[in-house]
Amino acid sequence: MTQLLKLIVLASLLAWIPGNALAEDDGHGHGAISEDLPGEGVSLSHEQTSLANIKVAVLTPRAMSYMVYAPGEVKANGYTSYLVSPRVDSVVLRRHAGLGDHVQKGQPLVTLFSENVAEAQAAFRVADSEWQRVKKLGRKAVGDTRFVVAQTDYEAGYGRLLAFGLSPEAIKSLGEKSQPLGEYTLVAAIAGAVLSDDFRQGQRVESGGALMELADEQELWVEARLAPTAKLEVPAGTEAQVHIGDEVFAAKVTQEAHTIDLQTRTRVVRLLVNNEAHRLHPGMFADVYFSFTTKEPVLAVQESALMRGGDGDWTVFVEEKPGLFKAHEVELGRSLDQWREITGVPAGSRVVMKGAFFVASEIAKSGFDPHDH
Repeated sequence: MTQLLKLIVLASLLAWIPGNALAEDDGHGHGAISEDLPGEGVSLSHEQTSLANIKVAVLTPRAMSYMVYAPGEVKANGYTSYLVSPRVDSVVLRRHAGLGDHVQKGQPLVTLFSENVAEAQAAFRVADSEWQRVKKLGRKAVGDTRFVVAQTDYEAGYGRLLAFGLSPEAIKSLGEKSQPLGEYTLVAAIAGAVLSDDFRQGQRVESGGALMELADEQELWVEARLAPTAKLEVPAGTEAQVHIGDEVFAAKVTQEAHTIDLQTRTRVVRLLVNNEAHRLHPGMFADVYFSFTTKEPVLAVQESALMRGGDGDWTVFVEEKPGLFKAHEVELGRSLDQWREITGVPAGSRVVMKGAFFVASEIAKSGFDPHDH
């Protein structure tokens, strides 16, 4: 009776040994634990690997192209935009263009009035009249002193009006016809779109105060913002893709800020994007993807090949021999789009790129409940 009890106890213990090494198959279609890799490896039949769509690839060093994401915003090109402002204290009389209008170079934008401009226009009329008379008489007739004084007064008056923002055409018209003194019109210095016009008629504007902002939208800036701790080199010329809605635009890095934005605590990278089709406008938010290629060949696996081990470490499954898979711990490196740089597995290893979850589940079942009962 005692011998019978010993046999029953022994049989019970054998039934609970994980991955019975004596079994090649459990009769239920589960993979068997490898005899030399208890708890870490599993043998799968050809039918199992085919049904689970397990894909294995040889780990080979190669240069990888990848993209890095950063949020961004479309900005007016500060090098081709123009700020319309009076050069002397003035009062707004009339506007000739509004927000969103596309204006041509030389087109009237806003008419202003200034006491200082009135004085300068009056002085110019006198100087212009004298200069025209002196030129007609000639240097010999009027003498060198009068000739030089008249010419100097004319040029000084002309330059002063130019400095006040009057166009050459407007200055020329002062001597040809009578017009209210003090009124002058600011015209577009460039062709572009009116991005802002924060003023009202009748408003008094100080010298240098912004009236309008014009921008040539043929080429715009996109300012991308990277984390200040990101170890990423984005020199001028780095290519990028700018995604706005369903559209994608090619862009190139032109400048990288060497300081951190105090408000957003981010590193600003400026890109130039072509906008000849006028589909982009300042103020739009964008998704920016910088394009890179690793300088040296690296070992990388698809993200789907990575699994968490029982201790929380990252692992991949290597096919040691046909049908035999073993888990290997790896250290993760850079994210390369749908791939991830790894170390810990030698080049030439046959790594499971697809179907890693199935291999992990078979190891778990074989290690803890081989009969799944």
